[in-house]
Amino acid sequence: MRGSRPRVYLAGPITGLNYQGATDWREHVIEELLPGIIGVSPMRGKAYLRDYGVIGGTSDEAYTKISVLAHPKGVICRDRWDVTTCDAVLMNLLGAERVSIGTMIEAGWADAARKPVIVVREPTNVHAHMMLDEIAGYTVETIEEAVHILRILFYRKSQ
Repeated sequence: MRGSRPRVYLAGPITGLNYQGATDWREHVIEELLPGIIGVSPMRGKAYLRDYGVIGGTSDEAYTKISVLAHPKGVICRDRWDVTTCDAVLMNLLGAERVSIGTMIEAGWADAARKPVIVVREPTNVHAHMMLDEIAGYTVETIEEAVHILRILFYRKSQ
């Protein structure tokens, strides 16, 4: 871990959601569930999407012209750096209706960097797949369970 506070990358679907849908759970984790831990959101610095509507993939040309941070190369550069420099990844897949390609790529980056991955999903979630199951060090059904695991990983004691 770098510095005195551990860093957790907050992975999860963004495409197909609006700004609020992509940020609410991340803000909840950062503000209320992870005291003493830095939550790193791929949505930070993207308040310009607040009034955008449904966030599209990289093929949405209007989206990529909003900011250099929205350009495909910018998204990949920052997200890959975030995943590989964080101490762990909390991957929230709850309620996903389609597979999040970006989030699955982040799982691969985390595995390649040997970062612990905590997956939060329902047993019948669309992301239920042997490869993700093997990458995940832990698979749980609630954010609170994931946070409990992070606390134990970082603080070596149960709270």
